[in-house]
Amino acid sequence: MGNIRVKPNKFVVTQFKNSNGTTAWRVDGRLHGVRIRKNFKTREEAAAEKASLEIKALQTSAGMRQIATTLTEEQAREAEALFQRMTGKTHSLSFYVDFAIEHYREPEHQKTLAAAIAEYVAAKEHEFDQQYISLPQLNRITWDLRRLEKQFPKKSVAEITVPELVVFLGSRKPCMKTFNNQRGTLGTFFKFCFHRGWVTENPILKVPHYRIRQRRGAAKTFSTAQAQELMEHFETFEGGRWIPYFALCLFAGIRPGVPDGEITKIKPEDVSLKTGIIHVSAEASKVREPRKIVIQPNLAAWLRAYPLDKFPIVVGDFQKRRAKFKDRFHLTHDVLRHTFISMFVGKFRSIGEAAIQAGNSESIIRKHYLDLKSTEEAEAFFSIMPKHVALPLAATQSSGAGQSANNSVEASESNCLQAA
Repeated sequence: MGNIRVKPNKFVVTQFKNSNGTTAWRVDGRLHGVRIRKNFKTREEAAAEKASLEIKALQTSAGMRQIATTLTEEQAREAEALFQRMTGKTHSLSFYVDFAIEHYREPEHQKTLAAAIAEYVAAKEHEFDQQYISLPQLNRITWDLRRLEKQFPKKSVAEITVPELVVFLGSRKPCMKTFNNQRGTLGTFFKFCFHRGWVTENPILKVPHYRIRQRRGAAKTFSTAQAQELMEHFETFEGGRWIPYFALCLFAGIRPGVPDGEITKIKPEDVSLKTGIIHVSAEASKVREPRKIVIQPNLAAWLRAYPLDKFPIVVGDFQKRRAKFKDRFHLTHDVLRHTFISMFVGKFRSIGEAAIQAGNSESIIRKHYLDLKSTEEAEAFFSIMPKHVALPLAATQSSGAGQSANNSVEASESNCLQAA
């Protein structure tokens, strides 16, 4: 038995005369094998019917159906698009609509990302003016958020999704610590937005953070020989003008960053050889807490040989000039301070006193600095003296002023030994 061949859908309009002599127009054709014949009084009516039948034939071929509905054409198109997106889903469209209605909350106020960032940065600038945060913190916050704004220039803050934030944070393949730090910056920003009703929830809470296993003793430090080579070099370099900077950072642990570190905020009057104390004010301290650092005998010798009323604490054009020798002496970030803390712990064996004088927590001292240096090496480190002046004890024999300074040094050493 042969296959039945269905004739293609084709409609024609023909003119004919009725038995009463009037002219009529006929639409003739087949719709999926069914014969269609309709008569009309005018050619226009017949042409309209022909077009309607042809559209119906096309819709049927494309799987479309003509149904009665209260939806507008735009609503019907959206419904069709949604059902296409539902392909492969396990639940019905009604399930997902009900879920969205129950859980989605419209933000109280729509805010563009750019405007939200501008307000947040202004708030942080006010905190900086009140000395609640440091300039490096402010710069880091501003830099991270400007990069976020560049990534989503036309979005409102409420439109940014968790997957988009995950991609953004990982876009530059940062290390785990950097990822966590940037995640923290965005977290405080979106918390700021949440409190103002610009978002219904903080999306960063759903962005995973890395658990980093901290390693003890990871701080990079100088050996005593490296420290001595450094100080000997700078005694004869540029007339010794770099000595106060290196001596205060290496033998007192003052944070060495320029232009924003503690060393840039220390004034000559904060360093007292008479009392044997360096006063770091809350304004100068990175952690916004004042502290006192006991001047070690060798540091006192360096400061007498290169007094702060004649030598600058930080030289002019610092970064450009430092760049010429930083690689030679391996001057990585905070290596001077790391060396001081590790040597202090090695000599005096007091985590608590090291934390007080360095402005750190005891847990940080224990985690990164304990047992990095032996007592013998630490003793040698705190015995590094200037080469171009007499030793402290010999220099004090000639005058009462010298004797006063010597008493201060002895008092400093005694204070450290008692603290240990």
